[in-house]
Amino acid sequence: MGCGRVGSALAHALEAAGHSVSVIDQSREAFRRLGPTYRGETITGVGFDRDTLESAGIARAVGFAAVSNGDNSNILAARTVREVYGVGNVVARIYDPGRAEIYQRLGIPTVATVSWTADQVLRRLLPEGSASEWRDASGTLGLFEVQLDPSWYGHRAVRIELNTPARVAFITRLGKALIPDGDTVLQAGDLIHVIARDAELSKVESLLAAKPEED
Repeated sequence: MGCGRVGSALAHALEAAGHSVSVIDQSREAFRRLGPTYRGETITGVGFDRDTLESAGIARAVGFAAVSNGDNSNILAARTVREVYGVGNVVARIYDPGRAEIYQRLGIPTVATVSWTADQVLRRLLPEGSASEWRDASGTLGLFEVQLDPSWYGHRAVRIELNTPARVAFITRLGKALIPDGDTVLQAGDLIHVIARDAELSKVESLLAAKPEED
C-alpha cells in the first residue's frame, strides 16, 4: 500500500525476486512511478478498505507492506490485513518514533522512518561505540554493531563472549556475513554484530574498547 518512492522500489525489488505484486494507492497518477517494466497489478483505492484489499488479492497474499505517507493509514491497514485476513508477514512504515515503539510492542512490525534515518546518519558521523540494528518487542534485548579496540584483532571471536555479557551473532567480513565458530579469528575490518541487553550495553562497549583480558 502506497506507491511513493519506497512503495515503487519495493514493488520492483519483489518482482525481481520472482514474486507477484499488487500495488494500492489512492492516486492513479502515483502508478507512473512504477514505469513501463512493472508487470504486476495496480489498484486505485484506500488501502485499509476491505473491497480494495480483496481486489488486490489479499486473500492469497503472503506479505503486506503499508508504506503510504500516513501513519494512521499504515497502522490501520496493517492491523486489518493481519487480524482480518491472517497475513503473517506484515510491516508498517511509521514516521512518529513514539507510535512505532507502541505498535512494535503490540506485535505489528514497524519501520520508524525518522529513527532509522537518524541512526544511519549517526553511524557514519560517529563510528565509535555501538549502533542498534534490531530490538525485541519488549525493548530489553537488541542486536548491535559494536566497535573493537584493535588489540582484539588476532584473538578468537569467542573471547568476546568470555570477556563480556554479549553474544556474537555474526561477523561481516569483506562484505559477506559469517557465523563464527570456536576457531574464527577476529581480523581488522571485521564488523562485529552482537546480541546484548540494553542494560548491559555500556559495559559491553567499555570492555570492547579496551584490551581483552588475559586468559
